[in-house]
Amino acid sequence: MTRQDDNKSQASNSQIHQEMPLIEHLLELRNRLLKMVLAVLICFAAIYPFANELYLWISEPLRALLPVGQTMIATDVTAPFFAPLKLALVLAVFVAIPIILYQLWSFIAPGLYAHEKRLAFPLLFTSIILFYLGAAFAYFVVFPLVFGFFTAIGPEGIVELPDITSYLNFVLKMFFAFGVAFEIPIATILLILTGATTPKDLAEKRPYIVVGCFVVGMLLTPPDIISQTLLALPMWLLFEMGILFGRLAQRERAQTEEETSQS
Repeated sequence: MTRQDDNKSQASNSQIHQEMPLIEHLLELRNRLLKMVLAVLICFAAIYPFANELYLWISEPLRALLPVGQTMIATDVTAPFFAPLKLALVLAVFVAIPIILYQLWSFIAPGLYAHEKRLAFPLLFTSIILFYLGAAFAYFVVFPLVFGFFTAIGPEGIVELPDITSYLNFVLKMFFAFGVAFEIPIATILLILTGATTPKDLAEKRPYIVVGCFVVGMLLTPPDIISQTLLALPMWLLFEMGILFGRLAQRERAQTEEETSQS
């Protein structure tokens, strides 16, 4: 074998060694994604047999306020089948969120430092709880007030017959909006810990944040002051919580770094 062939062989081996970690990461990512999809499919298989009952449960806040003798309708021939199916699929994703986030966590955790792992896992767990709390707040607090408002202001002589597909799209949008809005403390803490801002700067921008909360509430909710306020006020309170816990996390991180430097 000539020296040139030997150099080519070494270069080829070096290239293989450089590509292997990337290939391994891609294979691991594929396995994690397959586990996520499998978790959603298992949840869907368990939920779908009860899809009709779940739709009745999720539509109860509106159906309870309809006048006697009035009910919801399906304006599309396929709606009685696809509306519960869509609900079951979305609920399967909601139920599988802990598994999905755990798989994401397992993928990125090996690249984190020990102190980052200690901080990231509580934030991950808290974000899941906050998302579910946001969806529960929308169902038990917001829906009765919003639907009560809409059913009370209609003109006389107008028969209210809500479409099941339109109603489902509306409530899923509200679930997502309130679920994401309740993640504000996590986003605030991450901004503080990454150095993008400080608790003092956020506190000084409080008037702008309050206005921004009402603007977001106006964009994500129906055009009425009740639902807008019911989203804006929790967002503002959660922002204040984020500042508080951000200060505590920043203080703990500074203390940990000081102890590490001393040791």
